[in-house]
Amino acid sequence: MTTIDNTAFGPLEAEERLLNGVFKGPTGVKGRFGFRGDIAIEFQPKLADEKRPPEKCCEQVIAVANEGEPHISFLSGFLLSFGYLKLLAEVLGEALSPTGKYILYCDNIDLSKKFVIDYAGATFYILPIDEATVYNETLELLYLEKTELKRLDGAGKVDAIANAGVKFAGDKKFIKSTYEELVATMGPVRNPYENRPV
Repeated sequence: MTTIDNTAFGPLEAEERLLNGVFKGPTGVKGRFGFRGDIAIEFQPKLADEKRPPEKCCEQVIAVANEGEPHISFLSGFLLSFGYLKLLAEVLGEALSPTGKYILYCDNIDLSKKFVIDYAGATFYILPIDEATVYNETLELLYLEKTELKRLDGAGKVDAIANAGVKFAGDKKFIKSTYEELVATMGPVRNPYENRPV
């Protein structure tokens, strides 16, 4: 049975970065481990034994890694600010691969554009988030039918998305850019807690 320790998720699990797991376990594909949840990318300072929520996260992550391989082969997730990509890349480190597919929805980039950038030895597809969830946005991007996935269990949903995701290669609508160029044009970081009832 595929265990997390022998995948690229192992170091993240050891550092207690895999949070709010909707799914975390072997999938239906032999040797594949899947994760749906949040990846902590910056922790708050610890006060005594108090466990505090992370300062920054890559949220709503859908990702897979294969047993015995050092890389995450597919990852889709949400960043409140595109600028957090630097932190995410540092946290993932060697889990990133030139052959992996990494799709990130960001809250503070131009809503009318999609970008592709090479960063930290990997290719990232950067898209705005249109008030929907990463799950819904990713299904739409990969031309997957929501009704067909409804019948599947957690592992099946992750497999269906990853199977389509690893084949994803963008299209002409993706503008080639760089991390520095996008940081220079990104908007302010929204406070996700504003306008929420207390």
